[in-house]
Amino acid sequence: MLPDRFRCYLVTKDAEGRFSGRIDQRAVDELPQGEVLVRVAYSSLNYKDALGATGHPGVNRTFPYIPGIDAAGVVAQSGVYEHVPGDPVVVTGFAMGMDRWGGWAEYVRVPQDWIVPLPPALTLWESMALGSAGFTAGLCVDTLQKHDVLPDRGEVVVSGASGGVGSVAVALLAKLGYRVVASTGKPAAHELLRQLGASEIIPREALDDRSGKALLSGRWAGGIDTVGGNTLATILRGTRHSGCVACVGLTGGNTLNVTVYPFILRAVHLAGIDAAWCSPALRHQTWARLGGPWKLDCLGLIGRTMGLEDLPQKIEEILRGEIVGRIVVQIGGEAVREGLSPR
Repeated sequence: MLPDRFRCYLVTKDAEGRFSGRIDQRAVDELPQGEVLVRVAYSSLNYKDALGATGHPGVNRTFPYIPGIDAAGVVAQSGVYEHVPGDPVVVTGFAMGMDRWGGWAEYVRVPQDWIVPLPPALTLWESMALGSAGFTAGLCVDTLQKHDVLPDRGEVVVSGASGGVGSVAVALLAKLGYRVVASTGKPAAHELLRQLGASEIIPREALDDRSGKALLSGRWAGGIDTVGGNTLATILRGTRHSGCVACVGLTGGNTLNVTVYPFILRAVHLAGIDAAWCSPALRHQTWARLGGPWKLDCLGLIGRTMGLEDLPQKIEEILRGEIVGRIVVQIGGEAVREGLSPR
């Protein structure tokens, strides 16, 4: 039997335009429309969640509001035969945690086509140690492979390697046999990156060339850039012929100052990655890989578990760029899969 109310992390806006977040109770009837109600075991903390929780208008403009672009749990109620109560599922991206209430809650209600069955080899916790960040990293690796950037082609560079997308990308590439060069500005993350499989670690300044040269010495067979701005421009100018760079972030800037030379003289491909609205077929395929041939044994190194009560501090830390790896937010925990009360 469903409860009348559920626990969540609620963000409000007062009359003076100030934003604040707190643990609250809301009625299940307040959840947005959708065919499937999911009882949440875990969510995660992403940079986009932190922006939404502090009132960034590019994420959400309607309050009160529940952040959380990720959720993993079990189906509690369903109006479609594809998903029945008790099914373990994963929901990432789309408008969840943005224009509609998200995963920092005991329950989410979503359209049926937003749902991916939990891969059998993954636990609910592991799926959120990956979350949108890990899913994005998987899309990046898929894109490199589709552009024939394979392990025998040479080094692949990952910028922002200590972050969520970057750390999973390093681990995935290393698992698949690539020589991975990880770039980070956090010396404290070097040991973790080595454990994840980085062959070499370089400072972020190494990917911030200000020489004005249209092309740099071609070192990279490919790249996964989570930073944007001049970092992305530097990687593109240093990528070898027929290489590919997957672009997923903008913490270093949303403009790209680069000539056409990498593209017309070296046939470099610049591939934009959108994890929120990618096709259902690619979404299911990528999650099947993450829970299959690409399954990582090192997620325990990447992910740390926190509770809803820990979110205010962690929101500040991720906005300051201090988080290494992934933050998994425990809501109901693995107990929801057993039909038990949350621990």
